[in-house]
Amino acid sequence: MKLKLLAKPIAVIGITLIGTILFILLSQPNQPSSKTDPMARSFVLWLHGLGDSGPANEPIKTLFSSPEFRNTVWSFPSAPSNPVTCNYGSVMPSWFDIHEIPVTADSPKDESSVLKAVQNVHAMIDKEIAAGTDPNNVFVCGFSQGGALTLASILLYPKTLGGGAVFSGWLPFNTSIIEQISSNAKRTPILWSHGMADRTVLFEAGQAGPPFLERAGLSCEFKAYPGLGHSISHEELQHLESWIKTRLQSSS
Repeated sequence: MKLKLLAKPIAVIGITLIGTILFILLSQPNQPSSKTDPMARSFVLWLHGLGDSGPANEPIKTLFSSPEFRNTVWSFPSAPSNPVTCNYGSVMPSWFDIHEIPVTADSPKDESSVLKAVQNVHAMIDKEIAAGTDPNNVFVCGFSQGGALTLASILLYPKTLGGGAVFSGWLPFNTSIIEQISSNAKRTPILWSHGMADRTVLFEAGQAGPPFLERAGLSCEFKAYPGLGHSISHEELQHLESWIKTRLQSSS
């Protein structure tokens, strides 16, 4: 369940040249600004899908060109290698175990491995907050398996965060988790995007998310994309950029 980025031709060219662009950007010395920057430091944590890697998803950040993201720290961690049941026990990058593909609304859930992965995500968030980032400027985003982990991590985090964005994800736990969601976590907004032509994580699995979150007391914006399969589109990322921008807190 690797992320497939659908983009217009010009965007594809930009992604092809990402290595050169990053080299140029990283070669420039950081110059201190003489003006006070009204935008506070923010943090976007991106969690990839099954079998993928963090570095392979790094080009995503180049699409967020708005000035509001000039003080954003991006993190693209890679999942550890684990045996995966749905792939006959093959070892591959995986945040937690998945029992069957396609994932449906009623697929079995391996909550113990999900909770172990959540602890690792929480450690990443804690480290960034300890470095000085306001929790309200922390955003966790994920595609497919990473989207499912994003949801679990947001719901079980003890503080209110800026938001969580789920792309082609699913609910990786049972309703019993509602009792573990703190009042602070319930104030974290959720953006859920899902392709209606998804044959890997069925659209019905995505549709099950908002009603669950509503029962748990959270706010969720659900966006369906007709014709989109198990991938993430340029349109989805454009909306994510706007969604995060409206929630960023200034330093004033």
